[in-house]
Amino acid sequence: MPRVSCGNPRNDSVKPMSTAATSRKGSTGSAAAKNGKAAAAAKRNSGAHNGTLADCGQLAVSLSKNNKTPSWFTVFAQKTAQLAGRPITFLLAVITIIVWAVTGPMFGYSDTWQLVINTGTTIVTFLMVFLIQNSQNRDSLAFQVKLDELIIKLHGAGNEIAGAEDLCDEDLEALHEAYKKRAAHAHETLEKRRVVR
Repeated sequence: MPRVSCGNPRNDSVKPMSTAATSRKGSTGSAAAKNGKAAAAAKRNSGAHNGTLADCGQLAVSLSKNNKTPSWFTVFAQKTAQLAGRPITFLLAVITIIVWAVTGPMFGYSDTWQLVINTGTTIVTFLMVFLIQNSQNRDSLAFQVKLDELIIKLHGAGNEIAGAEDLCDEDLEALHEAYKKRAAHAHETLEKRRVVR
C-alpha cells in the first residue's frame, strides 16, 4: 500500500511558534495585534493546520474500520516472521543440524550428505530474507507513521523532521549531524547548570 501523505510538514506553511516568540510579538504593540487581525489570521492558519491533521486522523479511523483483509503474502510473511523468532524454531534448527551431523558416519561423509545440508540451508535462508524483509518494512512504515503523528502533535517539536525518512542519504546524514550537535549543546548546558548549583 502506498504511503498516504497527510499534511506533509515540509509543505505546510504553518509552523509552531515558541511561547517566548509569541510573548515578544504580543508585547510590541503593533497596530495589527491591537486590532485583532493577527489573532484572526493565526486562528485561520491554526484551523487549516488542525484540519489537515484531523483529515489524517479521520483517514486512520476509516482505514482501521475498513474490513479489507491483507494479501495472502502479507499474512504469510507476518506469520513466518513470528514463527522464525520463537525459541522452538531455533530448537528445531539445532536438532536438524545435530541429526545431520550424527548421520554423517552412516553416509560416509559423502558429497551428497554435505549437499543436503548446504542446499537445505541455502533455500531456507534465501526465502526467509524476503519474508522477514517484507514484515520488517511494514513494521518500519507503521512505526514511522506513529512517530510522525507524535512529532506533529508535540508542541515545540520541529515538524520539518516528521518526514525525515523520505530524505536522500546525504540530507539525512546532515540532519543527523545537526541533531548530534544540538544534543551535545543541550548536554553542555545541563552540565553548566549542575555545576552552578
